[in-house]
This record gives sequence, C-alpha cells and structure tokens, in this order.
Amino acid sequence: MKYLARRFSFLLIALWAALTVNFFIPRLMPGNPALAMMAKFHGRVNPSALHALEVAFGVNTHQSLMSAYFQYLGNTLTGNLGVSVSYFPLSVSSVIAKALPWSLSLVGVATILGFVSGTALGAIAAWRRGGALDNVLPPAFIVISAFPYFWVGLLSIWLFSLTLGWFPLLGGYNETSTPTWSVAFALDVLWHAVLPASTILITSIGGWILTMRNNMISVIAEDYVKMAKAKGLKPRRIIWQYAGRNALLPNLTGFAMSLGFVISGAILVEYVYNYPGVGFMLLQAVEQEDYALMQALFLLITVAVLLAIFISDILTAILDPRTRAQS
Repeated sequence: MKYLARRFSFLLIALWAALTVNFFIPRLMPGNPALAMMAKFHGRVNPSALHALEVAFGVNTHQSLMSAYFQYLGNTLTGNLGVSVSYFPLSVSSVIAKALPWSLSLVGVATILGFVSGTALGAIAAWRRGGALDNVLPPAFIVISAFPYFWVGLLSIWLFSLTLGWFPLLGGYNETSTPTWSVAFALDVLWHAVLPASTILITSIGGWILTMRNNMISVIAEDYVKMAKAKGLKPRRIIWQYAGRNALLPNLTGFAMSLGFVISGAILVEYVYNYPGVGFMLLQAVEQEDYALMQALFLLITVAVLLAIFISDILTAILDPRTRAQS
C-alpha cells in the first residue's frame, strides 16, 4: 500500500505540474483566441463583437492571473475546455470526442499488435539464438524501423493504392458513405485502416523485437533458468514463465509510454493518409492558431502518458515484488 500511495502521490504532483504548465504556455504566446478568430474576418469586427468573442473563448483581460488560474483548474476538472476557433462554435470537448475514437482504434490496435508480436518474436529469436529466425527477423525489422513513418506511408500509398489499386487512397471511410452503426460502414472503416495500421506496425515492431531479444539473452544466462533446464522443464514453460516474464519487465514502461502517446495518434501517419484522428486534428489546430484545442490536446496527451506510466508501475510491482522492496 505504501508503494501504491507513493506512486499515486507522484501522479498527482506530475498532473498538477502539467496543468500549470499548460495554463501558462498559451498565455505567453502573442494574441488570444478572440484575436485569432477576428483575423478570419480580416480584422473587420466591431468592439462589441470582439468582446462577445472574448467572453465565448473565456478571455478576460481585466481578470487577475491567479483568478484566471483557479478558474482554469475548475473548468478543466469539470470538462469545460473552451470553444474551438477552427470548429467554432463547437466546444473543444465535442471536437476531440469525434476524433479520439479514430486514433484509439487505429494507433491503439497497431501499437498493441506491434508490442505483442515483437515481444513474442524477440523471445523466440533469443531462445533459438543463432538460428534462422534470429539471423533474419531482427536485422530485417531494425532496418525497416529506421524508415520514417511518412516515407513508408507514401510508399504504401504509391504501391498499394495508386499502382495496384488494392486499398483506398485517403481518409477514414468512403466520402459517399454516411457514418452509421452498420456492418457495411464498419468494413469500410477497416478497409481504409489497413494501410495506416500496417505502416505503424511494420515501423514499430523492430524496436520491440530487438529489445526483447537482448533482454532474453541476458535473462537466459541467469542461474534460475539454467536450473529450470536442468530439471527438465518444457522449453515453452521456461520461455514464458521463467525467462520471458523477467525479460518483459524493462519493456513495460516503454510500452506504457507508447500507449499513452496513442492519444496523440501517429501524427505523420494520420497526416499522410488524411486520417480523421487526433494527430491530424492537432496539426490543423497549430495551422489555424486554435489555442484552446491545442491546449486541450496537449493536456490530454500528458494525462494519458502519466496514467499509462502509473499503471505500468503497478503492473511491474505485481510481476516483480522486488521493486516494491526497493522503492
């Protein structure tokens, strides 16, 4: 319980620091959301209209910084993240709610598949060190992982969409389709997600393979693994219950951070494929100076990473009780 309390206290302190930094950064930038909105009208907005925009975006030039800070904390805790400039008059919360499922389903599934398959292949390659699998897979995937996301995405579009015509070109679904809860629309979405998901998968799996392989080689040399072999235990049991369980521990934190960044989406992948996720939305928010949307997305990414690391710490303590004694 003490370990859990310490980790939770760290989570609260880090979350408060993230909220505070997220409050000050937009206020250090020139202008404000109301002026950015006014720029869309080429500055032809009368003072009363400008004041109405300032009220709508929560801008109060006469309010003290401390009062604005506590108001910001209250609004954030209640889910009031402001009004989006680029999607005016929609609220930031509703805008993010529309894009978040796309990133979670695409990047989340691809990240989990990459971790699971890469960890399994790395463990098998280390166990059969020097074999055909160990000589081919790690070097091949490491070379592929060195390619940038956008380059692999553009190459996939050219080959499988433009040249072969096997997969759709861009977007999350057919432009002529109407988003509905139907099997036909779900299949259309899955068909559009094949290339983006494959791009994320093949460019991330190599890192997991190499890391797990190196961890496994170190763990296999331990005395308890040698003892398990001497007892005549089945190789499958030794790999997964003895060596694999301990070799997996260093990867948990990296996997947790990867899951945390799923919220941001694979920005370059979503941009290349014009996929309607949070990453593509973040780029649009930067281009259109949508401060409220940027602020909310940065906060969402930070909170997701902190929660993922917290869960990783708890899982590590469960799998390896030694971490609780050392903390």
